Amino acid sequence: MRLNSYQTAYVTRNLDQALATLRQRHELSEFIRFDPDIEVRTPSGTGRAQTRVALAWAGRTQIEVIQPVGGLVDLYAPALPDDEAALGFHHVAVRIDDWEAFQAEIERENYTVAYASGLDGLEFAYIDARDTLGHYVEYMWATPQWWRDLGWPERG
Repeated sequence: MRLNSYQTAYVTRNLDQALATLRQRHELSEFIRFDPDIEVRTPSGTGRAQTRVALAWAGRTQIEVIQPVGGLVDLYAPALPDDEAALGFHHVAVRIDDWEAFQAEIERENYTVAYASGLDGLEFAYIDARDTLGHYVEYMWATPQWWRDLGWPERG
């Protein structure tokens, strides 16, 4: 299982308050925000999931903050802190350049996919690595345009 992550992801009960904390205490200011309402696949079935999401770059590390809103978002609940504005660590993310090859790796290695979805030009899957790492690892593939839209830093 690859662990060359580009992202550290947190969950919160209140995205606006959490972002205010990140701006004030950790000097993150530029956030890309969106409110996905997507169909997800989980071991217990398929359904809609609604979240509020913000992304910011701290050097070459992307910080993701997720507020679960409704639908199939139980995956995030154990990491949610009690404090409304606090952040709870949830997962790291790894960029995948060949989604089909990664799907074959999932089958070959018998990884447990806890949560997966995709949009036009973007695919992601959370692999359950809690038994060895204590958290999930998200693997994400996207077209070059998606990576640009997500603010991927150009290699210099």
